[in-house]
Amino acid sequence: MQTDNQNVFPSPEPVKTDPKPVNTPINQYNQVSVPVQAATPAPTAPAPTQVGQEPVKRVEEVKPVEPNKTTTSFSELLAETEQKEQRKIENKKNGKDTLKLVFLIVLTCLLSSGLTILLISKFPKLVGNKKEVTTVTTQDINITENGLSSSVEKVYDSVVIVKNYKYGYLYATGTGFVYKQSGDTYYLLTNYHVIKEATQVKIVLTTGDEYEVKVIGKDQYADIAVMEYKSSKQLKVIDVGDNTKTKVGDTVFAIGAPLDSSVFSWSVTRGVLSGKDRQVAVKVDSSTTADWIMNVIQTDAAINSGNSGGPLCNVNGEVIGITNMKLLDSGIEGMGFAIPIEDATFYADAIINGEDITRPVLGIAMYEVKSGSSYRIEGVAQGVGISRVFTDSPAERSHLMAGDVIIGVDNVKISTIAELRVQLYKHKFGDKVNIKYVRSGQTYTTQVELFKYTG
Repeated sequence: MQTDNQNVFPSPEPVKTDPKPVNTPINQYNQVSVPVQAATPAPTAPAPTQVGQEPVKRVEEVKPVEPNKTTTSFSELLAETEQKEQRKIENKKNGKDTLKLVFLIVLTCLLSSGLTILLISKFPKLVGNKKEVTTVTTQDINITENGLSSSVEKVYDSVVIVKNYKYGYLYATGTGFVYKQSGDTYYLLTNYHVIKEATQVKIVLTTGDEYEVKVIGKDQYADIAVMEYKSSKQLKVIDVGDNTKTKVGDTVFAIGAPLDSSVFSWSVTRGVLSGKDRQVAVKVDSSTTADWIMNVIQTDAAINSGNSGGPLCNVNGEVIGITNMKLLDSGIEGMGFAIPIEDATFYADAIINGEDITRPVLGIAMYEVKSGSSYRIEGVAQGVGISRVFTDSPAERSHLMAGDVIIGVDNVKISTIAELRVQLYKHKFGDKVNIKYVRSGQTYTTQVELFKYTG
């Protein structure tokens, strides 16, 4: 007889079989289906009879699994794997080929664009519509702000202040520059009116040194004076330019000592070349009429009293003129003038070489005849009247008389004294000129031989 505290082991239950076989797992290395061995049936664990004991789990018998009839064979699986690898290789190759193709397309486009631009620039006529082709012309400019300052530095030490002394007293100041050197002798140029009536002339260098110089020659009509200075000290000689290469609108600059030379020495003013070959009437002496017509170049660079005699330079730092005057009038602004350097050096070289630059004269005292003025003659609208003929002068030898009115020289009409001088001064001593004049309402012509006359 059994009691409650006895362990009872019930009879084992028969193992149930599944009518459908379980798919046998496939070995990935040999691709062969391996059947699973059935486990040995274990005895059924006794039911717990004491508190705290865990019931023993019953292990069911595992039935053997038959191979799956749909399992892929080894050769098929190997072929499928090779196909996958082949597709990967082909995909990579196709990707590289695509990149190469894109690269070739981009490169072709760039080369085509570059070739098209080159053909248009080199052969614009190949383009169908010529109006769409724009030709751009570039020009090198020979001036910059730094370039101008360098040009000023190039000229600066060649410029001097000129002091005009009368009997020991400073009378006036102007400007000049070192023009030429011969050994230890330097030649400097300035205006005639700067050193006019001076008993002593001194120059001041940019170093502040002051020296006395000698005036070796001058011409009042050319407004040129040449000074000589001997020194073992090296002075800066200015470079001479060429006015035939200048154009209206070119940048120019002037250096001088305007107004008070002790304050504004070596002032630089800048402007443009406003005009060339200007004919300006000037007064050489203290007279009411113009004495001379100067051929000058015009600039709007500021020129003031004290600038006279200084250089007017181009942007290369070469002197192209000598500043000598400014038109003064309430309605005039920015009109300054300079003697072309070619005219100035013509007389300067003649003076330096000891040549005679005396100009031919007729030997007469003159006045201008104008309609409506106190100096008028019946039947003569304008001309140069003769008030006196000097003894043994070219005019006297040609039988000109006081009261005659000169109206032409060599078929050139004469209206003023300045015009008469310009025509006469074109000639040299020994030349013969034809003078047309009016006497007592009648017009005559006489030939005058020019010779040196100092009477």
